[in-house]
Amino acid sequence: MKAQAPKQSSYDVVIIGGAIMGASAAWFLTDDKDFDGSVLVVDRDLTYENTSTMHTNSCMRQQFSGELNVRISQFAADFVKNLPRYMGNDDRVPELSIRSFGYMYLADNNDFADVLRESQKTQMAAGAATQLMTAAEIKAAYPFYNVEDIVLGSINLVDEGLWDATAVFDWWRKSARERGVEYIENEVVAITKNAAGTKVDSVTLKSGEVVACGQVLNASGPRATRTSEMAGIKVPVEPRKRFSWIFSAEQPLDQDLPLTIDPSGVHVRENGGGTYQCGGHSDIDPAVDYDDFGMDFSIWESHVWPILATRIPQFEAIKVQSEWAGHYAYNTFDHNAILGPHTEVENFFFLNGFSGHGLQQSPAMGRGTAEIMVHGAYKTLDMSQFHFDRIPAGRKIIEKAVI
Repeated sequence: MKAQAPKQSSYDVVIIGGAIMGASAAWFLTDDKDFDGSVLVVDRDLTYENTSTMHTNSCMRQQFSGELNVRISQFAADFVKNLPRYMGNDDRVPELSIRSFGYMYLADNNDFADVLRESQKTQMAAGAATQLMTAAEIKAAYPFYNVEDIVLGSINLVDEGLWDATAVFDWWRKSARERGVEYIENEVVAITKNAAGTKVDSVTLKSGEVVACGQVLNASGPRATRTSEMAGIKVPVEPRKRFSWIFSAEQPLDQDLPLTIDPSGVHVRENGGGTYQCGGHSDIDPAVDYDDFGMDFSIWESHVWPILATRIPQFEAIKVQSEWAGHYAYNTFDHNAILGPHTEVENFFFLNGFSGHGLQQSPAMGRGTAEIMVHGAYKTLDMSQFHFDRIPAGRKIIEKAVI
């Protein structure tokens, strides 16, 4: 498609990246009664074909070790289940639900079992319904598992499982456009700051237009570093390749399969109709080129399938129906979100580094980003622990439940 030119030469907010995070932030800006500015969303490909958004498990969980991450997912659950209300009671907006088959974390050693126990305390204190299960209890509830090596399991069957992320994504974009947000297929190739280097004055598009802006939001997913570097800023985010497979089973399970996180790191979930979705990556996990979506076909045969067949013996006879490689926007610093303004370039904001749990965090992250950009402070959940300033300060967030 030919690059689209913006309708104006100046916008109050320019959002670089229009996938799930950029779409959430754009919509929440329009939903803030104190914001009446203009918003431009620039994305290289408005089909979003190769975005992390389109290569996702489309699941949410509350099983995090940090309280704020738990509460972020609780808001996501409420947002999804009450989408029409959040969308202003628009009768075109569909009623959505969460298929709460839960996440099943399996621990094969005492150290990880202790992590599950400690995390459950945090989750329960925040109001989650996480259950700890012995190997015998897991076997009784889910007879298809091989639990010979399992010490403990953890699962939550309330607001934890599959949801229609595509519907939410579509309605954020549709509603935002109707409220005046402009989306263009183009690419930001340069960012110009003022003489003091304390503020972004404009962005330059690939098609040549120079667009003045009041604020800039980096919502570039795995390309976050490239966007930040244009403003002379370093952010520790890189694309890491993640592989997914959809397969059918000769003997499908007779009950829903929780999103199972095997101790090996391979994960698999119910997909419906006798099919299942599985994900994993190689032991060697380097950063990859932004446009590298090549599939490593050897991983399935040598690593993933043997693990599946061992954990769930009914998966000995399965057939791959589709497979793809996608990218995590991997925060190499501490695997958690990077939000808020830059420490020196005051009108440059981050919405980056979600390391695989961005989709489920997108409602709260978009809302929080809109709040900090409009009000200079958070009105709902205090997201300040995720701010960029923790990185130069060396202040890591320890989240023990990163998949």
